[in-house]
This record gives sequence, structure tokens and C-alpha cells, in this order.
Amino acid sequence: MKHILKKRTVIGIFTLIFICLCSSSCNTLTENLSSSSFSKEQQDFDSYTNQLFREEMQGNTINLHYTLANPENFGIKSHKISLGSLSKESSKNSTAAFENILAKLSSFHYDTLNGRQQLTYDVLKDYCGKGLMADSFYYYEEPLRPTTGTQSELPVLLAEYAFHDSCDVTDYLALLTCIKDYFQEIAFFEQEKAREGLFMPDYAADTVIESLKTFTENPSENYLIDTFNTRIENVPDLLQDKKELYKKQNQSLIENALIPAYEKLTDVLLELKNTGANNAGLCHYPNGKEYYKYLVSLNTGSEKSVEELQKMTERQRNLDMAALQKILAENPALVNAGEPALEFSEPEDILDHLLTAMQTEFYPAANDNYEINYVHESLEDTLAPAFYLTAPIDDISRNVIYLNKRSQYTGISLFTTLAHEGYPGHLYQTTGSSQAGLEPVRALLNYPGYVEGWATYVEMLSYRYAGLEQNFADMLMHNQSALLSLYASIDMGIHYDGWQLEDVTAFLNIYNITDTKIIESIFELIVEEPSHYLKYYIGYLEFLELKNYAKTELGSDYSDRAFHQAIIRIGPAPFSLLKKYLRVFYTVE
Repeated sequence: MKHILKKRTVIGIFTLIFICLCSSSCNTLTENLSSSSFSKEQQDFDSYTNQLFREEMQGNTINLHYTLANPENFGIKSHKISLGSLSKESSKNSTAAFENILAKLSSFHYDTLNGRQQLTYDVLKDYCGKGLMADSFYYYEEPLRPTTGTQSELPVLLAEYAFHDSCDVTDYLALLTCIKDYFQEIAFFEQEKAREGLFMPDYAADTVIESLKTFTENPSENYLIDTFNTRIENVPDLLQDKKELYKKQNQSLIENALIPAYEKLTDVLLELKNTGANNAGLCHYPNGKEYYKYLVSLNTGSEKSVEELQKMTERQRNLDMAALQKILAENPALVNAGEPALEFSEPEDILDHLLTAMQTEFYPAANDNYEINYVHESLEDTLAPAFYLTAPIDDISRNVIYLNKRSQYTGISLFTTLAHEGYPGHLYQTTGSSQAGLEPVRALLNYPGYVEGWATYVEMLSYRYAGLEQNFADMLMHNQSALLSLYASIDMGIHYDGWQLEDVTAFLNIYNITDTKIIESIFELIVEEPSHYLKYYIGYLEFLELKNYAKTELGSDYSDRAFHQAIIRIGPAPFSLLKKYLRVFYTVE
């Protein structure tokens, strides 16, 4: 989990020279429009996208709070307290909203928009098109995935909910009162999934149930009580007696609203356990293969078919394996080299080093403020090894990186993890895109293939920043790339080709991975999180392909720094649009 509740941030306003690429018919239209018509059309487009942003932000309090530090500066003066909805009605409303957005977009003359607006138009059109596809797969969605589910992410978002003033405090307390109804919706949704024959496998239910039980142990000592008490002490416009009152209200809501909501959800899952009709991949469900193709498209941002992605993955794995064999043949001592010794061991020292070392291939970071936090022990078993909590688009100094002590990351693993989450990974990308200035509406749109593909791509580059001998760094990088390719192949094998545990075992045995417990764990994890690893690996491969395209297209004008900066300026988008707009945002150094 490198993003929280599938929410991305990036935005603002930027100045660039845009290249307008129009067909002859577009030029004819352009000649017939006055400059005032152009200006009016562009103003109307900005007004529409900004209004769309405001309306969507007002529908979910957590998204609003984590996207904007100062909503009033964006014309948002009031909002309802809500966690959103999982209801069928809400899903149909979303479908109608996507249709309305597409209809509204079609009312604008595309070629009268400037380059910045054309990019926003294209991204919105792509996102809404994919959103319409979701309506066919309503019951296939899973809000309780063991690692990236609501039950794991919500406590982190509540713990990090910033209190700038007393209104934030009252919003937070009101949110806690919404959790009962929201979890009842989740429970009802899971019951409906079971009736449709789509309930999760037993081992997934066991994992979720265990995480729910762990979180609800010792309600009076729940860490959301301590984190609230700490945050409220720093609220400037609250008298101490009011702070004490709010502390009591928070503790009461934790014990009498939040914890019971988790407990009731646990009871429902216990009742539904053993009703799952399938303990393997999505393709074993009716229409499951079509749903998987939709997920792959949504989560990778790639236009390639699953078959093409399988070949792409195998081809890169073969290249990495060949490179590994060559390095080891020329440097046999590396076979038994062991864990490399690094100069840096503390997370803060590593991030400070990365900030400097990356500047050979990247522009300086837009912001160098960050905070390192650790996952609470009650969530260690269910949360990812590390993740970055995105900064608000209007305050890019609020960056939080979470580390999970259960993962026991040290040495090169910690180094590359922090490169992935921090610099030049998620933190760098998010703050850089904000500084470059994407429209606020882009904060509504989630493109995991771009986000995780970028972080994986720079993670691979970061091995050379660790101060290791080049052959050693290259060996570790190719090994990591090959390892990720195995997960990607297994993901597609399980969910698209119907692999069972014995198929995964046979596949991994080829690469001398034979521990049956490890293989079973991998199988179950990938069944529980379909297409999850493709965000990382396919996104990474798409960036490699885009980089090769840029080198060919730009020739002597190409540089790594300018390429990386163009990607940051474009922001999260499908890879077809990254390719389309690369020259528009590329500045020759």
C-alpha cells in the first residue's frame, strides 16, 4: 500500500510553452474562432473542472481533509460529514456522474483549449470511460482486502488526521459517528457478495477477521485515543477545558462507536466464512476473467492486453536473468557476497543522502520536509511494509512516511524502500507534480500504474545511489526486477489463466523457490489482491518502454533529468497520454 484509500494528490497552476498539435480540420475550426471565443471557452473549461473538484471534495470528508489544508481557498466553505457510500444506489449515481462528465466534456471545442487544458480533458475522459466499466462488476469489488482494505487503512487515516483548528476536531468526532453506518454498509455488501457467490476465500476471511479482532483488543487503550490526545494539545484556538471535553468525547466514541462497528463486522464475516465458492483466481468466477482485464487496465494504465503483458514480463525477466548470469560469471565472488554494508542506517540519514545523490538524474526536490512514523503494533500484521501518506495539494510540506517494524527492513532493503516512498519516489513525485501545477480536478483521479510504476522505476535506479560497487549494485537491481516479475507472472497466471497452487509451485520451482509454506503464502496473497503487483511491475516496464521511446524520439536532445521532469509535470495519467504529451512538457536542458 503506497497510497491510502486509492486517493492521489497532485495539483496547482503552472506556466509552460505548449505545443498545439491539430489536424487540418482542427485548423479550419481554429481559423473561424476569434481570440475572445478561445478565451471564453478556456475560462468555461476551468470553471467547470474547478466546480467539479469542489463538488466531489464535499462528498467525502477524509478525501477533503487529506487533499486540501485550506478548503476555503478553493471556494469550499461548507461540507457534509461523510465517509462515502458502498450502496448500489451510490454506484449507479457514480455511473450517472461519469456519463454527465463525458457529456459535458464533449460540449467543449477541444482545439480551443490550451495544452494544459487538453491534458486535463484527455485524462478526465479516460478516467470516466474506465469508471463506466465498473458498473458491470459491482459485486466483484472487495473493500476488505487483507492488506489494502478499509479495515486496515481507516485507522491510519484517523491517526494522521491533522487538527489545524477546532473545526477539524469537530469534523473528526463527527466522522467517528459515521463509522457505524459505514461498516454496516460494508457488512451488507459482503452479505450480498455471498448471495452472488462472490464472497472471499476462507483464508482471506481468516486474515481479515484476525486483523479486526486485533484492532479491537483493549478498547480503552486503543492507540486512536492517544493520538487524538496528542494532536488536540496543539490546536491553537481551543481552551484547555474544551480540549479535555473533546478528549472524553473521543474516548467514548472509540469505545462505544468505532470498536463496536469493528466487532459487528467481525461477527458478520464469521457468519459468512465458508460461503465462498472459489479459493483461487478471478477467472474461476462467472465473468471473472473480464473483471480481471478491467482491473489490469485500471491499475496499470497500460493499453496492452493481458497476453501482451505476460510476454512483456517474461521478456524483461529473461533480460534480467541474462544480465545476472553475465555479472556473476565475470565477478564470481559476488555469489557469496552477503548483505552489503551501507554508510547510512537511520531512515532520516538515508533520505537526506538520497536528496543529494538523486540530483545527477533528477531535478532538486520540490520539498524536503518529511516525517517518519511507524505502524502501530495492532496493524503490523495487516499493513504493508511501508507507505507514503500524500501531502495536501496546497501544503506540500506535510509528508509522512510510515514504516512497518514487522518487516524488519535494514540495510539495502531499507535504503531502496525509502527511495520508493520518499526521494525520488512517491514523496518526490507528489510534491513535484503539485509544484508543477496540475489542475485541482486531477486530485480526484487515481492512476496506480503511474504512481507505483514510477516508485518502482526509481527504486531500481536507487541501487546506484547506495555507494555500492557498480557490479554489486547492478546485480541487486536485476535480481529485484526479476523477483518482481515472478509475482507479476503469478498474478496473471492465477487470475487470467486459472493457475492453482500446484501450478504456482511448479512455476517457482523453476527458479529454485521450493519452500511450500512460502509458495502457499504467495499464492494466497495474490488471490486476495488481484492485479496488485501489476501496479508496480507493469508500471515499471511501461516507464522503461516510455524512456526508450523518448531517447529515440528526442535524439541528442534527450537527458534523464529532462525526461524525469517531463513525467512529473504531466502527472498521473495512462501511459498512452504520457507518450502523447511527452514532447509538450519536455524542456531541453
